[in-house]
Amino acid sequence: MSALIILQLVGGVVLLIVGAEGLVRGASRIAAALGIAPLIIGLTVVAFGTSSPELAVSIGAGLNGQADIALGNVIGSNIFNVLFILGTSALIAPLVVNQQLVRLDVPILIAVSIVAWLFCSDGQVNRLEGLALFAGLIAYTGFLIAQARGEKDAEVHAQYDKKRWRAGDASARGWLINVAYVIAGLAILVLGSRLLVTSATAIAQALGVSSLIIGLTIVAAGTSLPEVATSILASVRGERDIAVGNVVGSNLFNLLAVLGLTASVAPNGVPVSAAAIHFDLPVMAAVALACLPIFFTGSLIARWEGFLFLGYYAAYTVYLILYAQQHDALPLFSEVMLLFVIPLTVLTLAVISWRAVNARP
Repeated sequence: MSALIILQLVGGVVLLIVGAEGLVRGASRIAAALGIAPLIIGLTVVAFGTSSPELAVSIGAGLNGQADIALGNVIGSNIFNVLFILGTSALIAPLVVNQQLVRLDVPILIAVSIVAWLFCSDGQVNRLEGLALFAGLIAYTGFLIAQARGEKDAEVHAQYDKKRWRAGDASARGWLINVAYVIAGLAILVLGSRLLVTSATAIAQALGVSSLIIGLTIVAAGTSLPEVATSILASVRGERDIAVGNVVGSNLFNLLAVLGLTASVAPNGVPVSAAAIHFDLPVMAAVALACLPIFFTGSLIARWEGFLFLGYYAAYTVYLILYAQQHDALPLFSEVMLLFVIPLTVLTLAVISWRAVNARP
């Protein structure tokens, strides 16, 4: 594996981040110039813009017949977002969980994760299923816009009003600059996605591992860097509900838009490997399901829960490495996780949830 491939990988990630920033900046300012409320911009343009690297990479991989990278990017990003990003953010400061997330958005995420798993269970996400997922995104976005228009909490509006890129310039010069941001951002995203997919494929071949594992790890972590920056900075600045909302919104976008559009435009949909069906997709659904009891226990993600998330991400990564190498320790590691660690965690969460429910008036 040459240094040039590594350089292409790093360059691809950097271009994806730069392209996403340009796209979000230009689109946000155009929306503001059109008189769209900052709250709606934050919930739609910005939230979806941070997931544009995943979209660019998966569509590019799908069109080039590299389905494992396209699917692995979606699954891996969703696992990475919850376990690594929320875990790290909670270690910095306990995260406040908005009640809407608990009552609506997380249940929707769980339902969509299960639906996506079911779509994949026959070995392919076809075009019709992809269009169904994308239709779900349109419905969800419409709901967000309708809800934002009825938002009465001044603090929520103030949270979005203070962002540095919210101001819209309605002058001709302002329009040209913002359109240029959008066009340049899209072009850089396309270039970055090509570099990342090409280098990731070369790395998989050089290491002798499957493209799925590369998609689940290197590609997923690389395309999730905008979410890493957004959530961790929000946590450091005390905007802790934004840190959680960013992750949930990004995961929904990955399933509904990234997987949906990729399956819709790829010539034969998105083929799904047996390994993804039997292991990675169930893990993704379980991670979404695990959010619910943790989120509603006191409406706070505590530091110990963040540590638990990070521990599970480390265990998941170790499993992928052992599986890729067909290491002798794989059966023992799997048994320990299946028979001890996971049941103990489920029992702990069940007890905490039961206490939280009984403690409410």
